[in-house]
Amino acid sequence: MTLHSVDLRTTGQFPALLLDYLDQKPALEEFYSTYPTLENAKEVILNKKDFDVEKRKTLVDVLNQQYRGLPYLPDFSILLDENTFTVTTGHQLNIFTGPLYIIYKIVTTIKLARALKDAYPEYNFVPVYWMATEDHDFEEIATFHLFGQTHKWTGEHKGAVGRLNPKELESILKQLPDKPLLFAKAYLENNTLADAVRCYMHELFGQQGLITIDADHADLKRHLLPVIKQELTGSVSEKLVTETTSRLNALGYHTPLHAREINLFYLDHNLRERIVKENGSYQVLNTELSFSESEILDLAEKQPELFSPNVILRPLYEEIILPNLAYIGGPSEVPYWMQLKGVFDHFEVPFPMLMPRNFALYINGHQCKKAQKLKINFNDLFLDEVALRKTFIERNTEHVLSLADQKDSFNDIFEEILKKATTVDQTMAGAVKAEHTRLLNSLKHLEKRIVRAEERNHESEIDQLLGLKNKLFPNGIAQERYDNLLNFYINDPAFIQKLFNAFDPLDFKYNVLLED
Repeated sequence: MTLHSVDLRTTGQFPALLLDYLDQKPALEEFYSTYPTLENAKEVILNKKDFDVEKRKTLVDVLNQQYRGLPYLPDFSILLDENTFTVTTGHQLNIFTGPLYIIYKIVTTIKLARALKDAYPEYNFVPVYWMATEDHDFEEIATFHLFGQTHKWTGEHKGAVGRLNPKELESILKQLPDKPLLFAKAYLENNTLADAVRCYMHELFGQQGLITIDADHADLKRHLLPVIKQELTGSVSEKLVTETTSRLNALGYHTPLHAREINLFYLDHNLRERIVKENGSYQVLNTELSFSESEILDLAEKQPELFSPNVILRPLYEEIILPNLAYIGGPSEVPYWMQLKGVFDHFEVPFPMLMPRNFALYINGHQCKKAQKLKINFNDLFLDEVALRKTFIERNTEHVLSLADQKDSFNDIFEEILKKATTVDQTMAGAVKAEHTRLLNSLKHLEKRIVRAEERNHESEIDQLLGLKNKLFPNGIAQERYDNLLNFYINDPAFIQKLFNAFDPLDFKYNVLLED
């Protein structure tokens, strides 16, 4: 495989806040702690050195419970060592791994752990996949695209998705080519979606050191209890996130998160609903549940597992229960973590290094040959169809299609006409300028017709080019955000290893992976 790198800014796919963060714009320094480099990692290690021993013990106990029954178990006891740290990524439990970029997240995280171990051999670094098991947006996880077909998990499903029954996916498994045993085993031999995802992630990445965690657990939630109580009684995070967001907005950045008065859900069987405070009492939306302040605080003390952090508090929860150094996220995740810096400071929790995952466009051998035949630049593939057509014609025409020289001459002539006309009568300036504009528009129209005529001369090549573009950006969506792992893995079991060979977690570029 050959690697071609594209600057993120040239792709037109990323928010300004992420790009300016990666460019280390001084105005953004207050919104993060440590810029991600191997050298800077030492600072984060030292900040996390005093991580609570009791939290380490809880983490190991929970992982031993959750991995029970799986083969070749990791040695979780390494997490008890004060010199062991994690690097983490997370995502929803999309069926059959969902879009390809979820795999890219995990490969990036594992590669970062390796790079840190090479740089700091006296420490241990464990890659972690945080499953968003408490998320209740079923529609977000229920679809995946394979070989041009869309497969959907149907039915009415409520509550945390991690608790759903994966055996319902048997009907989809029967529709797939070469019924993938990896997923058949995971979905049909486990009772919850969380256990199923852990099963196949362990199969795919366990030998690479990945640990998959489900934080929907009473013992882990108990370490979040001080935050839960403050959130219920003081609306702490809303004030802090609003202040940070205001400062980012003032700098001209769009921010993805909006904090609520209480950023907690009530979590129970088939139920995950917001907790709101109304007239001095705490209500669980869309239920009859209601609590006084003393009642809800007592409930939190006795059953912290009933309280589920939303997107505002979930990152804080991660960093409270993990000895974590870095979070690897997507192009919207890194910006929203930056909105949370004040929340971390308030609770005196060290803020991790924020890193974007590796981005990639995979071009197979057949597509590479087509691209070479069309003599296109791989950077051009990120252009929209109109710009791509224009660029291709400009690069391949044997004619001069632009009327720029003629427009310049035309402008010079009208300057002369304007002088003559206004010498006779100053009021004629408006009429001359209007005629100038009309005729200039006619020239532009003629120029477009000339270009369209040349496009017709290259119609076959343009059709091939747009066909290639649509294969790599199906329905106008980036390949990594649309296609599923199985599109590549079924025909090439070495596909994931190729990603490991190609990705550099600290090279913040868009990788174009060319199959030799």
